Amino acid sequence: MEYAYPIGATLLAYLIGSLSFAVIVSKAMGLKDPRSFGSKNPGATNVLRSGNKAAAAATLLLDGLKGWLPVVLVKWFGGDHGLGEGSVAAVALAAFIGHLYPVFFRFKGGKGVATAAGVLLGISWVLGLATLATWLIVAYFSRYSSLAALAAAVFAPLYYLFGDRAAWYVDKRILLVLFAISALLVYRHRQNISKLLKGTEAKLGASRQPGKIGKSGRG
Repeated sequence: MEYAYPIGATLLAYLIGSLSFAVIVSKAMGLKDPRSFGSKNPGATNVLRSGNKAAAAATLLLDGLKGWLPVVLVKWFGGDHGLGEGSVAAVALAAFIGHLYPVFFRFKGGKGVATAAGVLLGISWVLGLATLATWLIVAYFSRYSSLAALAAAVFAPLYYLFGDRAAWYVDKRILLVLFAISALLVYRHRQNISKLLKGTEAKLGASRQPGKIGKSGRG
């Protein structure tokens, strides 16, 4: 029974992570499936290519929330059920893996940037903000979402490792999970890396789908 709560929390975190909000929000708002256009990635950036900023914003928020929620629930209430830092690390990774390989969507998920940001904010709001700031700075100057995501992925575990000890402390299990998330983010962006090197990567705001989409024919 001592393992029931950690296993249950980890499984629940994976199931929450498996909710592909890019697909869910797009369907709810009468837009085309984001897996059918642009990069075919079910994420906020590709939803934005539909021309519907509200749908993209909702996707971004919900994808971040599903990474943040399992982590903070374990941090806030897990102590009463024997869930410590090891469980925080487990649910963080499980929620992220759920987004990448969602059981509800044939294990074909997004690249995990927003969900990873939610996980980081759950672990430490300072860590999360530092990583988000990195993404924003790189995205602003380069106009490449993928390059910003790669930079944030590389720096996130380093921020945790060398950050202000007053803001957070280093737990080896969480650090290992952060390196795993970083490696998976880089792996999921391998095609973007190739396009960046070739100079063919689409910049933020560029549409990859001609025309307007949606049930009414309007984005």
